[in-house]
Amino acid sequence: MKTKKKRSDCPVSFSLEAFGDKWSLLIVRDLMLKKKCTYGELAKSDEKIATNILAARLLSLEENGIIQKLEHPDSKAKVLYQLTQKGMDLIPIIVEINLWAEKYTDIPEKRKELLAQMNADKEGFIRNAFKELESNL
Repeated sequence: MKTKKKRSDCPVSFSLEAFGDKWSLLIVRDLMLKKKCTYGELAKSDEKIATNILAARLLSLEENGIIQKLEHPDSKAKVLYQLTQKGMDLIPIIVEINLWAEKYTDIPEKRKELLAQMNADKEGFIRNAFKELESNL
């Protein structure tokens, strides 16, 4: 993996370079919740990411070691994407972003159950998410 020139030595700047755009965080969210996804599944997310942006973000996340590609068990033409350990370490951040959003915006009914689980036992939710994802590594 080639080393990219960093904008600065600031940890926030480093983090934003690795995963700090809205599409990358949504990809991480989908992989956190669904464990493994194909390109097509990611393209069908509610946010309707453009295919060229999806391809670029997947490549960037892979280059940054946040996701990895796996062979699809049913099709040689497809690949599966999943979070790496580095990507799984973003789970607490994704949980906090969800809880922050709940505080400041109206949450659709279909997302409220997930937020209720996070609120009821945040640490337990994070532990379970790690456990489920690690079983797929």
